[in-house]
Amino acid sequence: MRELWVPLSGAIAQQRQVETIANNVANANTPGFKKDQVVFKEYLAALEKGDQQGVDLPEKDWKPEDFYRSYNAEDSFVKVDGTYTLHEQGQLTPTGNYFDNALNGPGFYEVLTPNGVRFSRKGAFSINADGKLVTDQGFLVLSKDAPPVAGADGKMNFASSPESRAITVGNGKFSISLEGEVFNGANKVADIAVTEFNDVHALKKEGNSLFINPDQQNVKVGDLKTSIHQGFVEQSNVNAVSEMSNLINANRNFESIQRVIKTYDNMSSKAVNEISKF
Repeated sequence: MRELWVPLSGAIAQQRQVETIANNVANANTPGFKKDQVVFKEYLAALEKGDQQGVDLPEKDWKPEDFYRSYNAEDSFVKVDGTYTLHEQGQLTPTGNYFDNALNGPGFYEVLTPNGVRFSRKGAFSINADGKLVTDQGFLVLSKDAPPVAGADGKMNFASSPESRAITVGNGKFSISLEGEVFNGANKVADIAVTEFNDVHALKKEGNSLFINPDQQNVKVGDLKTSIHQGFVEQSNVNAVSEMSNLINANRNFESIQRVIKTYDNMSSKAVNEISKF
């Protein structure tokens, strides 16, 4: 019963949908979180083979089976075409805490992780034992680099290493302007690196708050539209009510497909145990 693969593939796809929505719901209160969505695609064996002929009706006395040619329809199935992240702006909520810094606009903070430079919208900062500005995960927040220089191969090369761009603010209270200027008292100590991208959908999510930029040419050069708001936190862009509704629908679809699979299983069982007796 090759037809069983059609509902089975649908069940696998719906399971992926349920997992993605559940992760969105779990991070509805995670600052800076951007929700994900799953994209589905229908695989048609006939189209894959280029077989797009019309219905072939024989020139004879027609029989019922002449009208039920499947044209490989039983080889069709649903597949997950991929997931993508919605980078819509989250709501800015005031906290009054100068360690909270929210981004308003399409930009990302640059942070240094053990795996290299990553980008984040989560602006929950603190100060480590060395007086350096770090994220809530302990990753160094980086300052702006010198403008990149084009190499002989056409790629953009940066003058300084990420480690040298750590921001030292000391142990006192610091302030950050809308433009990202960091002050310790009246003294300016650095400019926070805020990066915007030509194609934000080219970023790859790493965990729930970090992103990887796979292509340095994707970095936007020029005037930026992003501002930093100290004393605010950017909420997740997940609408909990909407996502819970989507989760219920996805679960119901999954249960419906399970019933179809069970029906196929019962039909197969009867074919083996009952029809074979005749």
